[in-house]
Amino acid sequence: MNIDFAHRQSAHCESGVTANLLSHHGIEISEALAFGIGSGLFFGYLPFVRINRLPLVTFRSAPGAIFKRVAQRLGVEVTRKKFRVPEQSMAALDQALGQRIPVGLQTGVFWLPYFPPALRFHFNAHNLVVHGREGDAYRISDPVIDEPVLCPREDLMRARFAEGALAPKGAMYYLEKVPGQVDLRPAVKAGMREVGRRMVKAPVPIIGVRGIRYLAGQLERWPQKLGAKRSGQYLGHLIRMQEEIGTGGGGFRFIYAAFLQEAAELLGAPRLSELSRELTGIGDRWREFALLGARRCKGRGAEETSYPRLAAMLRECAEREEKLFRSLLAAL
Repeated sequence: MNIDFAHRQSAHCESGVTANLLSHHGIEISEALAFGIGSGLFFGYLPFVRINRLPLVTFRSAPGAIFKRVAQRLGVEVTRKKFRVPEQSMAALDQALGQRIPVGLQTGVFWLPYFPPALRFHFNAHNLVVHGREGDAYRISDPVIDEPVLCPREDLMRARFAEGALAPKGAMYYLEKVPGQVDLRPAVKAGMREVGRRMVKAPVPIIGVRGIRYLAGQLERWPQKLGAKRSGQYLGHLIRMQEEIGTGGGGFRFIYAAFLQEAAELLGAPRLSELSRELTGIGDRWREFALLGARRCKGRGAEETSYPRLAAMLRECAEREEKLFRSLLAAL
């Protein structure tokens, strides 16, 4: 059994899966539009949530939120399920495939055997699409892999029930009903409005630009508070969340900049193109932060990679992003 499903590689798994599922059902949108309509951009420093015993830093909205918001804003009816029993989850997957429905899954990366060993780490919010079955293996469109792959049933089931933070619990989702015609413009505006408010009007100091500034203050104190080895682990974890788990690079700023560029054309709003270019520049600054932070972890460039220097870069990003997202809200 194999559903004719167009595999398109993307920078980020959930926005890529969302765009590919919609395209399969006749709504042709890019990954960047899916990310923007789904209000994917975010910042949060959540020290009370631990990933591999290190504080969670997130540059994107919660797992599943992009797909959920895109579906809501485009008027698409979807089915979402979670399970307690692995065998029941696989039976539900087989049933959907039997109806020739491509199915999105949330999985743990570590248990997916087609990932290169160096990239198999314990992260449980990875999304992919299952679009067929060959014997005891499933045909998978994983948007961060260049070609469709086969995955043995036992490995896929284990990945669907990986334990730990963000445990997927067998989560699956698929499109039930798609409207005949879709006006993207209201959805684009709603997506931008939510991100703008979240980044500059969050009521708590660990979210949005306030969260970036809070992280800068914490980072500056890590060496005294944690010691050299542990502060290096914290910094390495921060960079990994930004550049590897945040697979869009630069904490997803480049994907969002591409979204603003497309939105400028859709809405006939050249101001959004200007903001797109500014956000690309901010993404570059985040990348410079990651580069210098990696050198700090390796004990190189003592002065230019010092913790106060890195904290200053974060504060600069926060200042530029606050100005940008206030301008975005004013432009709507």
